[in-house]
Amino acid sequence: MTATSAFFERLAVACQDPRFSKVCGSVRFDIGGGDHLEQWLLIIDHGHMRVTRSPDPATTVIRVSAQVADAMARGEVNGLAAITRGEIMVDGDLGLALRIGRLFPRTPDPPAPNGSETGRS
Repeated sequence: MTATSAFFERLAVACQDPRFSKVCGSVRFDIGGGDHLEQWLLIIDHGHMRVTRSPDPATTVIRVSAQVADAMARGEVNGLAAITRGEIMVDGDLGLALRIGRLFPRTPDPPAPNGSETGRS
């Protein structure tokens, strides 16, 4: 499982985030490109979140390479910095895209003692 997939799976399990209690909207992440496009749809309704793999339309579409998405999911890349460098393209509500950045870790996960990719099981 990639760091990106693990990130979205954790969001799906969490189902809500009080920091988004006044937020309503949808964000589709188009990750990768060419022959391998991974699409995740995040729907936020007053803090309640639903995450699915879907190409459905969204209020905001974030296009990012798999490499940058994985780095963000590990806390190694800041989303705002990646937008300003042109590594992330945003179509739609930029304010919502910036708020979504709060969901990503701010610092990398520490290495797991058993040598696996993340410290989570």
